[in-house]
Amino acid sequence: QAQLVESGGGLVQPGGSLRLSCAASERISSILVMAWYRQAPGKQRIRVATSTSGGDTTYRESLKARFTISRDDAKNRLYLQINSLEPEDTAVYYCYATSGRDVSWGQGTQVTVSS
Repeated sequence: QAQLVESGGGLVQPGGSLRLSCAASERISSILVMAWYRQAPGKQRIRVATSTSGGDTTYRESLKARFTISRDDAKNRLYLQINSLEPEDTAVYYCYATSGRDVSWGQGTQVTVSS
C-alpha cells in the first residue's frame, strides 16, 4: 500500500485559492487511480475528483468549474487546485489511491474558508 501525506490546507478567505498536495511513498505512475475526497463536519465523505494513470480525470459535477486535479509523476505528487473558495468548501480533504487491489488514504488536510 502507498503511504499518502496531504498538505496545503489552511484558513482562506472566500474567493481565495488553495493548492493541495498529496505526496505518495511510491511511484504514482504505478497507481491506477488517485482521487481527492472531502468530508465536512456532520456530513458524509464525498469524492471531489479522480485521476487515472492513463490521464483521465473526472470531477464532481457541482465542483468541476472550480476544482482541478493533476499529477506530477516525477515528484510522485497529486494536486488539487481549488479556486473561488466558498465557505461550503470547508472540510477535511483526503487523498486516495488504489491499484485495484489495495486502497490507501492520507491523513487529511483541513481547509477552512472564512472571512
